[in-house]
Amino acid sequence: MSATPEAPGAGAQVNADANRRQVLYWRLLARLFDPADEQPSLEAASVAVVDDLGLPAALLDPSVSVDTVVQRFPGLADELDGLLTPDQPADDEPTPADDESAAAGESEVRRAALVSKLLLNVFATGGGSVSASQLARWQSDAGWFERALGCEPGELRRQAGAGGGLGGVLAGLEGDLVRRMHLREVLADPRLAAKLTPSMSLIEQLLRDKSNLSGVALANAKALIRRYVDEVAEVLRTQVEQTSVGTIDRSVPPKRVFRNLDLDRTIWKNLTNWSPEDQRLYVDKLYYRQTARRTTPARLIVVVDQSGSMVDSMVNCTILASIFAGLPKVDVHLIAYDTRALDLTPWVHDPFEVLLRTKLGGGNDGPVAMAMARPKIVEPRNTVMVWISDFYEFNRSQPLFDGIEAVHRSGVKFIPVGSVNSSGSQIVNPWFRQRLKDLGTPVISGHIRKLVFELKNFLT
Repeated sequence: MSATPEAPGAGAQVNADANRRQVLYWRLLARLFDPADEQPSLEAASVAVVDDLGLPAALLDPSVSVDTVVQRFPGLADELDGLLTPDQPADDEPTPADDESAAAGESEVRRAALVSKLLLNVFATGGGSVSASQLARWQSDAGWFERALGCEPGELRRQAGAGGGLGGVLAGLEGDLVRRMHLREVLADPRLAAKLTPSMSLIEQLLRDKSNLSGVALANAKALIRRYVDEVAEVLRTQVEQTSVGTIDRSVPPKRVFRNLDLDRTIWKNLTNWSPEDQRLYVDKLYYRQTARRTTPARLIVVVDQSGSMVDSMVNCTILASIFAGLPKVDVHLIAYDTRALDLTPWVHDPFEVLLRTKLGGGNDGPVAMAMARPKIVEPRNTVMVWISDFYEFNRSQPLFDGIEAVHRSGVKFIPVGSVNSSGSQIVNPWFRQRLKDLGTPVISGHIRKLVFELKNFLT
C-alpha cells in the first residue's frame, strides 16, 4: 500500500511555523543576555509574528506587566494558566496532518509568544536601583510564571527559601531586587509600603535592618513581617494537621460521630439483616473507627542557628515551634544563637514577637547554646531536642559534638537538621555530618515536611 501523499503546502506551513517560533525564541535569548541590545531585524520579525497571531504587541514589551496584558485581554489568563506544565505539548512533538496540523502549528507559535513574555519579564531584571512599584510588578509577573508551572502565585518562592531548583532561582532574583531597593525610604512612605508583598527575601532584609527603623517605617516593617508569618503559619499548620502518626489507643472508645462512621464494617456486620423482599438492609448497630492516639507529655527543645546563612530556617522553625506549642501536653522551649544564646521561650507562642527579638549574626558558638539548652532537660526519655544549623562552628567543633553526644546518650531524642525549608536543600559541615551519622543521629533532610513528621512521630 502506498503512503498517503502530503497535502500541498503542508510541509511549507510546518517549516514556516518552526521559523516563527525560532524568531521569538532567538529574540528572547538576545534580550535576556543583553536587554539593552535590541536587534532590529529580530524585533521587526517578532512584531510581525505576534500581529499575525492576533496577539497584543505588549507581549514583546518587558516594561508592560503580565497583569496589564491580562487586564486588557482577559482571554489570555486561561492560556497562561498551566502553560508550562508537563501535559502541554512540546515544540517538537509531532502533530496531525492537513488542517489539524496547521492549527496545531499556529498553536505552538502562540504558545512560544506567551512563554517568551513570561520568561522575559521574570528573568530580565536589569540593574540599578529598584522602586517599590518595580518590585511589586516583578512579584506579580513571577506569580504568573508560577501559575504557568501549575503552582499558586508565590508557592515556589515560599517553598524554596535559600534552597536550589527553580524556586531557589526565583527567590534569588527576588532577593537581588530587594537589595537594590531603597527599603528604608519605601517603608517610610505608607503608599509605597502598601505595594510590597512579603517574601522570604524581604523578611530577611527587614530582620537585618529593623534596628535602623523607627516610626512609620518600623510600623510598616512589622506589618509586613506579621503578614508573612501568618501566611507561612497557615501552610505549616495544615502540614502538621495532615501528618498522621502515632499509635491508636484501643482503650479509648471511638467517638460516635458521623466522620468516624465505618461504613464497610457496618454493612458487613449487618448483612444478615438484608431483606430480599424489601431490597433493603436493616441496620441494628453502627460501627465507628477508633481514632484516639496515645499521647504523653513531651518537652520539645528547639535550638536554631540565627547566623546570616540560616535566615529561612530561623523564620520557619520559629513558626513551627509556635504551632507545636499550641498542641496539648507539649512543652516547647526555643533558643536562638550565633556567638551568643538567647532564650525565646516566653514568646514561643507568638513567632512575630520572636522574630522581632532575634538579631541575625555572623559566627556560630554552639557550646554557648548547648549550655543554655541542657538545664531544660528534666526527663531525658521524654524530651526531643531539634538542632537546626549548618554546624560550621567558630573553632569549637569538638566541644559542641561532645555536648550533643552526652545529650543523646542520656536518652534524649536528638534531631540534627541541616536547614529548614521546603526545597530540602542543605549545606552541612562534613565533619559534623559524619560524626552525627556514626552516633546514630544522622542529619535529616532539610525538607520541612520531614521535620514535621519526625516531631509528630515523637510527640503523639
